Amino acid sequence: MRRSWFSGLLAAAALLAPASARAETTVKAVLEAEIVTLDPYFTTAYITRTFGFMVYDTLFAPDAKGVFKPQMVDRWSESEDRLTWRFTLREGLRFHDGTPVRAVDCVASLRRWAARSALGGRLMDVTAALDAVDDRTFVLTLREPYGLVLDTLGTTSSPVPFIMPARLAATPPATQLSEVVGSGPFVYDRTAHIPGDHMLLRRNPDYRPRSEPADFLAGGKVVKIDALDIRVIPDGATATGALGAGEIDFMQYAPFDLIDQIEANKGLAVMNFTGPHRFTGHYRINAASKPFDDPAIRRVLLRLVDQREVLDGFGLDQRFSQTCDAFFICGSPYETHVGTELLHDPSVAAARAALAATAYKGEPVTVMVANDLEAARVSSTILADRLKRAGFTVDLQVMDWAALLARRTKKAGWSLFGIHALGLDLSSPLTNSAINFNCKDAASSGFMCDPRMVGLFDRFAREPDLEKRRAIAGEIQTVIYGEGLVVPFGQFAQPAAYRTSLTGLIPSAIPLFWNVEKQ
Repeated sequence: MRRSWFSGLLAAAALLAPASARAETTVKAVLEAEIVTLDPYFTTAYITRTFGFMVYDTLFAPDAKGVFKPQMVDRWSESEDRLTWRFTLREGLRFHDGTPVRAVDCVASLRRWAARSALGGRLMDVTAALDAVDDRTFVLTLREPYGLVLDTLGTTSSPVPFIMPARLAATPPATQLSEVVGSGPFVYDRTAHIPGDHMLLRRNPDYRPRSEPADFLAGGKVVKIDALDIRVIPDGATATGALGAGEIDFMQYAPFDLIDQIEANKGLAVMNFTGPHRFTGHYRINAASKPFDDPAIRRVLLRLVDQREVLDGFGLDQRFSQTCDAFFICGSPYETHVGTELLHDPSVAAARAALAATAYKGEPVTVMVANDLEAARVSSTILADRLKRAGFTVDLQVMDWAALLARRTKKAGWSLFGIHALGLDLSSPLTNSAINFNCKDAASSGFMCDPRMVGLFDRFAREPDLEKRRAIAGEIQTVIYGEGLVVPFGQFAQPAAYRTSLTGLIPSAIPLFWNVEKQ
């Protein structure tokens, strides 16, 4: 009887306890890599972009259909001559240090960001003035009409134009920030960050989400957990084991060979991705060195690459992969299939016949294979085998990814390698890393230079009409395939995995933790 009475007293006390006394709800997540660089402009690394979307906010953001919606902006207007753009911020926006977000912060942030972003640089090239007119309003004045103003301010392509205090945006672009002060839905807790172990992001109690429902990166970013604990577990199998044991709640990339095991566990689920949220793989070709300085020899690769063979080589269920001949990816606003004839019905025999009709003289083709990235390793190895069977002299060189990136900066000593990136970044000519440095002597684009694309890029950037931009994208794609500048090897998802105790996850290749609840 005494025990029963005492238990009842404890239960009553629990009911009367203040809400603040409840246990905090923390989601434990393992992301693609450790977050090392915290300056969101300083690197194009995806993991820093993910950190940025948690801690910072943007002026505009795309919804799930790719439509750019106001985020920090309350209202905006465009003059009839399309030269003057006026933006007014939402009321009550505050940085994590308690200071209000002002128009001068936006102006300073955009200027620092544009110094690091090719897309931002294009906008600044046509900008006559960018000025704050009061605490909540700034005006962008252009020298000539530009068709991608909102697309640029709301881009997801790294680096993203996140807004920070003007005092931090005054930091030289080549110098990393010494502080992390955003205005986003999560606050970075420096005291709880242990490099090599974990990072803690806490819910921002002063964040004012938009009233619209969450829709990818647009809408209301309502945080329903108290903290996000980002754990560092580099090994995929170890992270999968931790997920199954309940030690973590979410892992960004489920290992391909463990997906069946994860799906067999009733307490776990897999999140597939489609369209721009899938990776697109392609082969980067060195256009500055023999034999691929010859476009006729480059075009042979279009007849040789069998996308389905590469995707099957990853061991992926076909739910998670698809062949696609659209250079600006299938499922994007700029999907087009013009000029793709050479990619159809690939075969070693067709490639061998095409090669025999070129001036190829047996020069070695150096294929670089990154042994620490699964997709890069498999795709490059498969292509090396097909190159040999088609009659090329192949020199297969295995190295880690860091060494590969260093090697590709040289115009000699390599011929091609496999690489992949998110469709979110590859779906526009101006953000596609394989081509957007065309004629800039850039290693990232294989030192390619086709003067026709320079003019096409400018037309694309200045065209306000989506259908006309899509037609221009088709012209660019025709040049790319006609010159054999880049060869795709398919689209694929590396799905996320999570415990079913999490609800409200937004389907996104960029991990997002607002709208999420933990049961």
